[in-house]
Amino acid sequence: MSKRALITGVTGQDGSYLAEFLLDQGYEVCGMVRRSSTINFERIAHIQDRITLVAGDLLDEVSMINILKENRPQEVYNLAAQSFVQTSWNQPVLTGETTALGVTRVLDAIRTVDPEIRFYQASSSEMFGKVQEVPQVESTPFYPRSPYGVAKVYGHWITVNYRESYDLHASSGILFNHESPRRGLEFVTRKVTHGVARIAAGIDKNLALGNLDAQRDWGFAADYVRAMWMMLQQDHPDDYVVATGETHSVKELVELSFSAADLDWEKYVTIDERFLRPAEVDLLVGDPAKAEKTLGWHRDVDFARLVQMMVEADLALVKSQRG
Repeated sequence: MSKRALITGVTGQDGSYLAEFLLDQGYEVCGMVRRSSTINFERIAHIQDRITLVAGDLLDEVSMINILKENRPQEVYNLAAQSFVQTSWNQPVLTGETTALGVTRVLDAIRTVDPEIRFYQASSSEMFGKVQEVPQVESTPFYPRSPYGVAKVYGHWITVNYRESYDLHASSGILFNHESPRRGLEFVTRKVTHGVARIAAGIDKNLALGNLDAQRDWGFAADYVRAMWMMLQQDHPDDYVVATGETHSVKELVELSFSAADLDWEKYVTIDERFLRPAEVDLLVGDPAKAEKTLGWHRDVDFARLVQMMVEADLALVKSQRG
């Protein structure tokens, strides 16, 4: 019999890649979506007829209990959250309700319905924030610098707590930045590559950005969802850093993106203080040694190829939108 998995946040970047991957592994996939008039199925349109969509909300534990009872998944991947760091300052309470307490509701629903369910929690490198050591590993102390990061720390530790208190197979992936052509336009990587495409098409004349010196560990989202699945195939649950071990600045991202479209970035990029964070995270770089050794995980796409891929996709997108 094929396994059945439930993915919260299935319409997001990671959810869409994970759903694709699990379908290729022979899984039956259930995707949870919130009842909303603005649900965007664009990222899963090509596989929508192969997955079962169910209505639920991280704010409502009863809905999670009902989904588990009705669909009986063997694995649950919690990818749903208010996941945009900048928004978390404007909506800190909502971020806490979904990104923090939402994890508790899912875990408690699993404990209530079927403690044998294997659970994956999407933790984040933003938990490290003002980093206490370089590179960051699983044991590096957390020092979050945004309401989003704080909420993710809660979600991470409540997962550990339920694992140890109720013997759940609950694992957390501390994923560093992972991008793709499916990334939302509000994220800096996609903002840059889409902005380049619009400038190349003559639609825009400049691109306004914030801190060009911030450095991140950027990988390809499709590589990272494989690590999520690998964690739930282990005999014992644990927490893993998933990263490339390399750091690149926003400026380098900008240079590569404009170069991919044969443009000189210095002619088009302006700095806008509105895009500076109240508390900046300057340097994040993870050490994936544990994931590589224990899970056998590795990345396939490097940073330069990732940027090239995203620019090419946005050039094609802008061209198609213009007819």
